[in-house]
Amino acid sequence: MARHFNQKLKLLTLQALLLERSDEEHPLTTEELRAALAERGIAAERKSLYDDMETLSRFGLDIHQRRGRGGGWFVGERLFQLPELKLLVDAVQSCKFITPDKSRALIRKLEGLSSVYQARQLQRQVYVTGRAKTMNESVYYTIDQLHTALSTGRQVSFRYFEYNVAKEKVFRRAGAHYRVSPYGLIWDSENYYLAGFDHDKGEIRHYRVDKMDGLTVLSQPREGEGTGRAFDAAAYGQKHFGMFGGREGQVRLRCEKSLVGVVLDRFGAESILIPDGEDHFTVTVPVVVSPQFLGWIFGLGTGVELTGPDWAVEAYRRQLEQVGERYR
Repeated sequence: MARHFNQKLKLLTLQALLLERSDEEHPLTTEELRAALAERGIAAERKSLYDDMETLSRFGLDIHQRRGRGGGWFVGERLFQLPELKLLVDAVQSCKFITPDKSRALIRKLEGLSSVYQARQLQRQVYVTGRAKTMNESVYYTIDQLHTALSTGRQVSFRYFEYNVAKEKVFRRAGAHYRVSPYGLIWDSENYYLAGFDHDKGEIRHYRVDKMDGLTVLSQPREGEGTGRAFDAAAYGQKHFGMFGGREGQVRLRCEKSLVGVVLDRFGAESILIPDGEDHFTVTVPVVVSPQFLGWIFGLGTGVELTGPDWAVEAYRRQLEQVGERYR
């Protein structure tokens, strides 16, 4: 009876062995497969393994047999190829909003999608200048709940905090819960943000996901001006530099032609560039004028000139004067 039960596990065990222990560089011989099955109490005749391989192949597993010396059975095409897994591992390792522990757990799972030999190539360390991982362990699950709220059109509630110099949480609004109708998640400046309608403030705002605490999906349906239309998360994130707030407007920039790529990278290929003389062009773009936007202009030096509107030019002039005063 036990032998019959083990025989039912034979095909599943063979599939697991091939996925875990074989690849193009490391085929498994028939005798190696028989020995591995025997360790698990499963008897296998040589001829029956050929039938099993045919069955697994018809089921969809990409099995190959290399004949001759050094040959054997191996899995070719997988759900994820090794270069794809390397890309995913690099993304997880370098992602700021995922904690170190969660990064390691995710990478171990990704390693399970390859052979044990390929997994060694996935044990890599990606270093990104200035990168620091979040300290909020619950952010991974917060994002999942936000996706649930977005897909079901429901409000969410959470507390929002900052860190003090002692790395302790300090809650905003005296610890009161925020009530928000979520419109979309935005990835910007290496952080995840929720954009939505803040019911207490009566306007669209955004919040860093890793600074949310105790998020709950409420039973109330989503409300606010973004409920009845498609919310353009890309456009919202594009005009908020570093996701900082400020006065919004159509700003005019006069740029050197060498900065065409910089402007298109920042504002999109649909931006209208108007030639202005032999060496310059102008562009008008929707922007939230914040210190971060003005800092972006300053970082481009004399290559970019902010020409309008007047209130934006004046804001830039004031910031330059205030910073200059600090260094006199």
